[in-house]
Amino acid sequence: MRLEYFQMIDRIVSLDGDTIQVESRVPEASPVFEGHFPGHPLVPGVLLVETMAQASGWLILGRNGFAQMPFLMSVKEAKFRNFVGPDAPLDVTSKVTHDGSGFTVCEARVMSGGKRIADAEILLRSMPFPHPDLEAAMRANAVRIGLPGHAA
Repeated sequence: MRLEYFQMIDRIVSLDGDTIQVESRVPEASPVFEGHFPGHPLVPGVLLVETMAQASGWLILGRNGFAQMPFLMSVKEAKFRNFVGPDAPLDVTSKVTHDGSGFTVCEARVMSGGKRIADAEILLRSMPFPHPDLEAAMRANAVRIGLPGHAA
């Protein structure tokens, strides 16, 4: 996990049909913690939402074989139930609950050490890749995190 680069997913554990499970580890140190909060570092809630959105996006890319790029459109019912700080392991799951007309709704959850951290309903819109460089970067990241079917 590289918070300052918005690379939230370290590894895909499984992708099975409509569900993905990913893992990440919060870094021990990050510029993000300098302001959130001095002396008491916590992962900002917005980055937990981003982690759920990215897991959902990888689920869609895995399902559609990179035919289109998913973009975050909406977050509903986001709830933060516990805090996470540096070096925490994160287990993230996302499951498709609706797919149609270029939009996909996912229910996503972040857990750490067996505790529920956050959950949300994530809406993504799939569109053609707007630039070949984005597609190339996403394909390289797919290999890095182990998206099934995208080995080096």
